[in-house]
This record gives sequence, C-alpha cells and structure tokens, in this order.
Amino acid sequence: MKQKSEQQIRTSKQLTYVLLGLISVLGLVCLYYGSTSAPGLRRSDDESSGFDGSDPVLGTFGRNRDFDDLFEDQELNPEVPKSIPICDMRYSELIPCLDRNLIYQLKLKPNLSLMEHYERHCPPPERRYNCLVPPPKGYKIPVRWPASRDEVWKANIPHTHLAEEKSDQHWMVVNGEKINFPGGGTHFHDGADKYILALARMLKFPSDKLNNGGNIRNVLDVGCGVASFGAYLLSHDIIAMSLAPNDVHENQIQFALERGIPSTLGVLGTKRLPYPSRSFELAHCSRCRIDWLQRDGILLLELDRLLRPGGYFVYSSPEAYAHDPENRRIWNAMYDLLKSMCWKIVSKKDQTVIWAKPISNSCYLKRVPGSRPPLCSSDDDPDVTWNVLMKACISPYSAKMHHEKGTGLVPWPARLTAPPPRLEEVGVTTEEFHEDISWRGEKHYDAGHMAS
Repeated sequence: MKQKSEQQIRTSKQLTYVLLGLISVLGLVCLYYGSTSAPGLRRSDDESSGFDGSDPVLGTFGRNRDFDDLFEDQELNPEVPKSIPICDMRYSELIPCLDRNLIYQLKLKPNLSLMEHYERHCPPPERRYNCLVPPPKGYKIPVRWPASRDEVWKANIPHTHLAEEKSDQHWMVVNGEKINFPGGGTHFHDGADKYILALARMLKFPSDKLNNGGNIRNVLDVGCGVASFGAYLLSHDIIAMSLAPNDVHENQIQFALERGIPSTLGVLGTKRLPYPSRSFELAHCSRCRIDWLQRDGILLLELDRLLRPGGYFVYSSPEAYAHDPENRRIWNAMYDLLKSMCWKIVSKKDQTVIWAKPISNSCYLKRVPGSRPPLCSSDDDPDVTWNVLMKACISPYSAKMHHEKGTGLVPWPARLTAPPPRLEEVGVTTEEFHEDISWRGEKHYDAGHMAS
C-alpha cells in the first residue's frame, strides 16, 4: 500500500514537471513572436533577410496581386496577414513621411531656409512600422457635415494651444467637450463669410458671388490655418484645397480634416506641389508668412504654373497696405516681379490686393529679350510634378490655349460632364470622353441593378 502511494506521488511530480516545461516553452515562443510583431516596433527581419522591395505589411502579395483581391479568400491566400497589430499610443499622431524626429535620427541635413524639413522624407524599409496607428484616447465618432464646419470633438484632436495662441483672431474656441470654429482668420477676424463677400465685391462679380457664375470652382489656399476660408467656400459651390505645413501649428491640418474640409500637409519649399499645371482658378494667401521674393521669385512662379489663364492671386498681408519702410520695400519688389511675369492688379482695397494672370502668351512675347524671369524651355513638362524640383521660369501656354485666350472650360456644374479642351493635348478625343463617362454610368447602373 505504501509502495503504491509513493508511486502515485512520483507520477504526480513527473506530470507537474512536464506541464511546467510545456508552459516554459510556450512562454518563450510567445515572447519571440511578440518581440518581432509587437505594436509600435519595427520589423527586425528586414536587415537579416535583405529587403526585396515588397510591401512591409503585405510582403510579396502587394507586388503580385491586385489589391482588390486582398481579402477575397484568406484561406487560399496564406500570404495575407490575418491581423495587423496596433501601434503604441505614442505613435497616435505619427505621419511617417513627415516625421521630423526621423530627420534628426537619420542625420539628414535639410536646408531650413528653404523649408526642406517640412517636405516629405520617408523612412527607409528598416524604419517602417508594421502596425496600425491608433486613435487618441477617448476618440468619438466625428461630428457629421455640415455641423462639423463649426464644431468637432476635442477628444479627437486633443490640442488646444492654437485656441489660446489665436484667440484674438477667432480661429477656434474650446467649449467643454467640443472645439468651436467661429470662422475667423488672421486677416478676417469678423468671419470668412464676410471676407468672401468682400472679395466678390472687389472683383465685381455678378450678385456678389465669388464663384462668378460657376467660372471659379477650384481654389488653392496656401498657409490655410484651420481652413475656415475653404470651409465657407463650400456653400458657394467652390472647392478649396487647403495647404499648410507640419510646422509649429502642427495640428492645423488635423483640425481642417476633422471638420471635413479638403486639405493636405504641404509646403512651398523646393519641390513642385503635386498638381498639374493650370489646376486652379484662384490662389489665396492670408498672412501666410511666405517669402515670395526668395530665389528669383520661384514660389510665385510655382503659383503661376498652377493658375489657369486669367487666374487670380488674392493676397492679404501687411505688404499690401502697411507704409513702414520694410513693407514698402517688399511691396515694390513684389510688384516689379509680378509685373515682369505679366500679372496685373485688378483690385486693391484695405488689406487685400488681387492680381490676375494673363490669358495668353501675348505679353510674354512682347518682353525685352533676356527679361527675368525667363520662359521655361520647350522640353520642360509643367504637368510632371511628383518629386520634381520647382523651376524659376514661366510656363507658357500651348499654342491652342494661346489662340483661344483661356481654358475653354464651361462653368460649373455643366463642367462636370463637358469634355475639357485640354484633353486634346494628351490625346483624348471628345468621343472617348463621352464613351468613358457613359460606360461608367452604365457600370454603376448595372451594379445597382444586380444588387437590387
């Protein structure tokens, strides 16, 4: 009886040791895989295996398959990740290609005077994060448009320093759990709506409407703040692309996007903005703090590339009205530069001046040989923009556009379905345009019909 009891004890101890061993092995396995895919940590196998250019999350799947097929059948596609970890909370506002910490860590040496540190600098493969950026703590479902124009949840963008810094300009006001936007700006303290009305009157547009009967549709707002100018343009049937860098006011574009306003992080630095030539009818700068005279006026020449024939540049800044020596010096130099670019002042009142770009090449052809800035060479393509350096030259119009003295675009909303004349410049006929939009309409109808 005693032997049987001792045997049971030995068996029990052996079983205990086996279980402890299994638990230890499982713990080590979990620790290993946790360290290679933990939230917020970079992949450690890139350096050892050699990076082959595949997607850091999808591996080779992204190179060999259409992304639409990604989640069709995970069982038949073992290369598709079953889950992606969440980044550490300290990365909740990470913008990988606009991460200034990365610039310092990689010991890059951008030219600060040219704003290169605000341009895109993407991390090398071994520094990319294989995780999903988490929302801030307390994140709520965003306020829906159009109410979001005037208020957002404070928890979604937990930064209030702009409300304190710009309190006298009525950018934004913290109100309990929400942040309100009265519609003010640096040069329109009384509200963007009144400012927009004043601009329409300066240009003597019909019915005091800035859209000018649908002829002004696309606007570029440079140094937009929290984008109240663009927010109030939407009710005028005008779409503004609001642009601002990730600078000391790093959350301004976050506020703009949370409000539901088209906007993007960007800067007029050394590279062209990612838009083809002749994309906008109006460019706007309200105290945008840009040195327009630097590098032979290269930043104004970038606006010239982006504006359509006859396009407007609205400039509200002390240089337009102040009478101290420094502002007078800047104004005179800016006036001379824009005159040499064949721009003309169409209106000037109070704090604002509005220039207009020429509608044809006629003025360029009348300039004295050797005038500055020069015309761009014939081999320069003004529509090539991605990662292309700006050029200090004037992009002339095509022969067709010069002859027609304008874009030939019909007013909005008829423009939505009318073929733009510049399609001919890229080899697309009117028939192909109508066939394309008709095909899209039929496809959408068929898809809806099958769904029903």
